[in-house]
Parts: sequence; C-alpha cells; structure tokens
Amino acid sequence: MHAHFARHVYHRHSHETYSFGVTEEGNQAFTCRGAAHTSVTGMVMAFNPDDPHDGHAADALGFTYRIVHIGPELVTGVLGDLAGRETGPPLFPHPVVRDAVLAAGLRALHTALLAGAGALRRDELLTAVVSSIVRRAATRPVRVREATSADARRIADRVRSRLQDAPLAEVTADDLAAVTGRSRFAVYRAFRAVYGMAPSDYQRLLRLRTARRLIAQGRSLSETAAEAGFADQSHLTRWFVRCYGISPGDYRAAIPI
Repeated sequence: MHAHFARHVYHRHSHETYSFGVTEEGNQAFTCRGAAHTSVTGMVMAFNPDDPHDGHAADALGFTYRIVHIGPELVTGVLGDLAGRETGPPLFPHPVVRDAVLAAGLRALHTALLAGAGALRRDELLTAVVSSIVRRAATRPVRVREATSADARRIADRVRSRLQDAPLAEVTADDLAAVTGRSRFAVYRAFRAVYGMAPSDYQRLLRLRTARRLIAQGRSLSETAAEAGFADQSHLTRWFVRCYGISPGDYRAAIPI
C-alpha cells in the first residue's frame, strides 16, 4: 500500500505477516509492544507477525508511507537460501529503524510490485530486501554461504544458457534455482559476480536485442514491444533509452533504407 493520511486513525490491530513500511513524508505516531514510537521521514517500520499496533498522524500535515507485507514462510525460505540450511524466523526488536539503505530497498521493492515488474525481478528484490533487513535490523543476522569461483562460473553459465534459450519466457528465481540445483540467492550472487548484472538485467538485455532486430526488420514499435516481451511501447522506450541512449523511433530512423 502507498497512501497519505491526515485524519485517519488506525485502530489497534496486527498482521499475520512481517510488515515493513517506509515513512515518505511527515510523522507517523503509533504504539507497539507497550511503548510509543514515531516514524519520521525516511525511517523504516518493522513489525513482527502478530505485533499489535495502532497508528495516526503526529501533526496536522499528515503522513505518507508505503508498506509491504511478507509472509513468515517466505521470509524463512529466503533465509534458508542465504544460509544453506533451514533457519528459524527472525525477530525485529525495534519497531522503528533509522536506516537509509533499508528504506531505499523497501521503496524499490514496493515500486516494482506496483509497476508489475517481471517475476524474476520481483524475486531478486524480495531476496535482497529480506537479506538486508534481517542483517541490519533483526536479532539473529544470517551468515551467507559463499560459492567458490569455479562453482559460481558453473551456476552463472547455466543460468545464462537458460535465459538465452527462451529470452521471452516468464522465468522465476525458483526456475533458475531448479536449473542449477542451488538456492535462489546463490544463483543471484553467482550470476552477478561472473557477469556483473542480475539475471533479470540480462534477461532484459536479451529482450532489447530482440527489439533491435524486430525494428530493423520493419516491425512497428507497438508490435516490437509486444513481441520482444515488454509490457507496452512506453516500457520498451524507457529501457531502450536507458541502455542505448536513443529512443526506438530514433533508432529506426537511423537504419539505412
């Protein structure tokens, strides 16, 4: 959820999930675990499952915040991937955390979820957020199992082959984990270490290359976007400009007739 509240008062309640919020503007006051807290602009709120809390604006200007709810099973699953073994659920002792890195990570995850990002990108951001917030704010930091350089190369090459074989297919982190026989986090770390980008970035690069070929063949930009795996023409244009420095239309105009 991403919302602004001025007069709304949250009645005391709890969630079955872990809930992580970022105060974007203003001040949000609430009680949790028998104490009063205030989250100001840039702060992170961390609620454990079944943590009773309320909430209201601390002043007349109100507050804007965004929040994501992540199931306990999903959190422990990610942590198991990180540690290479089964782990118990983490505990967040402080409902309010001042940490710009965590705030930026949560903002990126929430934005991607609202924008309808691909499954692979969502998985990568979720893993990164859970890993970061547990290490920086939970009572039991997780030690990550490292892959050897040779192992990382094998993992990365298998992932690259899988993405090259079907660049337009919707692939998840679990799919890549199954291909390599390693955890989702091991896949992400290995691919980034070997190729300098996340698997989702490489998948997008393959789709951009497909788009260039289609444009060169004379396809319309709307057809190109659809056939190359982009949500729409604006989605294609945004990434084309970011990666190539020109728009798809300018690229088409520069192709010799």
